[in-house]
Amino acid sequence: MSEVLGRLFTFSGIGELLGLPFVQNALIACAVLGLVAGSLTPLIVSRGMAFAVHGTAELAFTGGAAALLIGVGVEIGAVVGAVVAGLVFGLLGLRQRERDSVIGVVLAFGLGLGVLLLALYSGRASNKFGLLTGSIVSVDSTNLTVLAIVAVLVMGTLAVLYRPLLFASADPDVALARGVPVRFLSLVFAVLIGLTTALAVPIVGAVLVLSVMIAPGAAAARVTANPLLATVLAVLFAELALVGGTVMSLAPGLPVSGYVATIAFLCYVGCRVVARLRGRRVAAA
Repeated sequence: MSEVLGRLFTFSGIGELLGLPFVQNALIACAVLGLVAGSLTPLIVSRGMAFAVHGTAELAFTGGAAALLIGVGVEIGAVVGAVVAGLVFGLLGLRQRERDSVIGVVLAFGLGLGVLLLALYSGRASNKFGLLTGSIVSVDSTNLTVLAIVAVLVMGTLAVLYRPLLFASADPDVALARGVPVRFLSLVFAVLIGLTTALAVPIVGAVLVLSVMIAPGAAAARVTANPLLATVLAVLFAELALVGGTVMSLAPGLPVSGYVATIAFLCYVGCRVVARLRGRRVAAA
């Protein structure tokens, strides 16, 4: 047991590793992803779209697998697959009672197709494994360029549409009655989720993308109902999970996704504990 823990939690040679260009690229990518994902995740949680994020991740995985097979950048394929997923979910599953069934159908199709495409790919096995669990080695200048473009697009759109998005997320019926274009906003938000998920898949993998896209917002929602404060906390939790998880995975040489998911989970558990203690204190008072 001690040997396993020693391998999981070691910082031997961490200084030299932090000086490597690909590690610095990965840390920059994680910081940008933490900002974008942390800004979106409170809205995702309030809209109850966790399953949609999972379905989008599977389509991003399929797009990345197709990109591997035809020889183009994985990040481009992931973006295309995730945007297609967002459009499908936005157009076919806007109603709450339809959403889960549409996502389930598309998710199963995307996952099956992605596995088939990976089976046809004859390149390095590490490329296949990286799509599922993430790989910081795959983050290069091309990835950073795509990441920066998508991040600016997502954050710019969110800045312009944040107030109506928040209104439509909190009470869509009242927002619709007040003239807010709920259907259009749902479609736009689904595409934003798709773009952000596409950024997360090459870093943390399709399997554990929920740890970045859901856990920070779910944790923040346990300790505050203020939308602005929830967004700030979600960004902090996302940055802690992504950057901290990447640093912790360097010396062991293990997949980054496990560390990211663990830190995100601990943030969520900690916020639940704080919320429970606060509730007991209020009840006692």
